[in-house]
Amino acid sequence: MKILVKNTLKTPLRSQSIYLPQISSHPLTVSYRDSLDNCPNTDRKLPLVFLHGFLSNQHCWDKLISLLEKDHRCITLDLLGFGASSKPQIRYDVPTMVSFVMEFFKVMGIDRTLIVGHSFGAWVGAATALYTLDHPENLQIAGLGLIGAAGIRDDSFCGKYDQYRPLLWSTPVVDWVLNLATPLARLTNQQAELEKVRWFRAELMANPAARSFVVDRIRPEDAVDTVEQEIHRLNLPTLVIAGEEDETIPLGHSQTYAQEIQGAELAIIPKANHSLPQSYPQEIYHLLQNFLATRIT
Repeated sequence: MKILVKNTLKTPLRSQSIYLPQISSHPLTVSYRDSLDNCPNTDRKLPLVFLHGFLSNQHCWDKLISLLEKDHRCITLDLLGFGASSKPQIRYDVPTMVSFVMEFFKVMGIDRTLIVGHSFGAWVGAATALYTLDHPENLQIAGLGLIGAAGIRDDSFCGKYDQYRPLLWSTPVVDWVLNLATPLARLTNQQAELEKVRWFRAELMANPAARSFVVDRIRPEDAVDTVEQEIHRLNLPTLVIAGEEDETIPLGHSQTYAQEIQGAELAIIPKANHSLPQSYPQEIYHLLQNFLATRIT
C-alpha cells in the first residue's frame, strides 16, 4: 500500500537541561520533540526514541514521524554536538553520547523504550543497549531499530577519504583554494562534487562533534568504541534495515548486527542508498509497523 508522505509535523521543538559533570560544569541543552504534544492519545504507548546520523539532526526523521505519530509516541532529539543541542568543545566519543542519551531518558522520566537509530545514531543506540546490560536499573530497552547502522570496525575505510583530510584544517587557505576551484569545476562539469565538498567542510567547521569524530578516527587503531565485539551479548527484538545500494555503510555491517544480536532480523530495501529516513520513509514505516506489531510486547 502506497502512502502519501507529507512533512506536516506540528510538534514544537523543545529544550531540556541535563547535567553531565564529567563533560561540563554547566547544564547542557537537549533539543527534542515529543509527539505527545500533538497526539496526546499515545500517552500510554511505548516511547519510540529516534537518534539521527552523523552530520545530521532530528529533522531527518520528520517524514517517518508524520506517518508513525498517530499510533505511537515518537521522540526525536539532537545528539550532543549536533543540531540545536549543546556543542561543548570536548573530545567526542560514543560513551559520551550514551551518557547524554541516558541522562535525557532520566530527566524525561522514560524507563522503558524502543530506540531507533540511523547510521551513527544506530551505533549509539546499540551502545546504549549494551550499557543497560550492566546497568539494568536505569532503563529497559524493549527493542532496537538499526537503520544503515555504523559502529562495526572496518579497516577498509582507512585511506578511502584521505583526499578530504585538508578539509579538517582550520586555516582559511582551504576555503580560498575551494573558491579558486570554482571556474575549473564549471569547465569540467564537477560543480555538484565541489558543492558537496564545500558543504562537508562547512559542517565540519561548524560542528565540533563531527570534526572530533573524524579527526580522532583517522587510523584503524583509533576505532576503540566500535561494538562488533560486544553486540553478541544483546538478546532483544531488533530490526536491522539496510539499503541495497548504500555506498556509505557497507551491507556487511548490517549483516554483522543481524548475525550477532540474538533476536535480530534483517530487511534490505532494494536500490536504496544511505539516506534511508529521508528518502525511504514509507518502506521504513511498513517495516517498523510490522516489527512493532509482531515482536514488541
